[in-house]
Amino acid sequence: MATVTVADAQVHYERTGSGPVLVLVHGTGSAGAGLTWGRTAPRFTGRTVVTPDLSGTDRTTDDGGPLTVEGLAAQVIAVVEEVADGPVDLLGFSMGSPVAAAVAALRPDLVRRLVLVAGWAHTDGDEYLRNLFTLWKDLGASDPASFGRSVAMTGFSRGFLNAIGRAEVEALIPNMPPTPGTLRHVDLDTRIDIRALLPRIEAETLVIGCAQDATVPVENSRVLHASIARSSYAEIDAGHVAFFEKEDEFVKLVAEFVDAA
Repeated sequence: MATVTVADAQVHYERTGSGPVLVLVHGTGSAGAGLTWGRTAPRFTGRTVVTPDLSGTDRTTDDGGPLTVEGLAAQVIAVVEEVADGPVDLLGFSMGSPVAAAVAALRPDLVRRLVLVAGWAHTDGDEYLRNLFTLWKDLGASDPASFGRSVAMTGFSRGFLNAIGRAEVEALIPNMPPTPGTLRHVDLDTRIDIRALLPRIEAETLVIGCAQDATVPVENSRVLHASIARSSYAEIDAGHVAFFEKEDEFVKLVAEFVDAA
């Protein structure tokens, strides 16, 4: 098990494969990289794939205090410096998207290409987003089963949920329980604001929006694209967790972008 010390945190990360480094930053949830990337990471062949577990996850320990984007970015920066001699390709999903964007803004020397998936810049700028994360905070404290149901219902498109059937949908409910770590992530989600950092991103960037996203509405990805000078934009016709619904399309899109000279 590899760890790196950042302030009061012992940050866990895993490294597999060989070749150019691709760092994948997970989204909300104390299960961390294992739940987010366990199925998809092996698809990026010919690369060293690095998956950090940020504070709030089960495999990283810290003092349990409130999280900040900059603090989590510092953890990713420390992992990058530990595993690579030069700039890496960096991908962030959901909560990991503003974190990855902050890494690219604060340490442009460490990021060659940046991919932001189903992300957002400013929670208070979207009343839907603000209310959803507030609802998750309330449900996490009062009704764990409903918290899990809300996360599953908004995480996937209606068509995908209907296609997998009731038994599989019910099996999704306990995947992200409202543990203290998960609720630390949700608390951060309610406070995201990286607007001041976006103009500082120098890396060539691909922003991927999810057309049927009921967690982070796709308009937020479009705003990210408009705010980053060297960015291109692509959209996948799927819900929030697009790499579960359209895994082949997602992997192809990301691989073609990061493999470009």
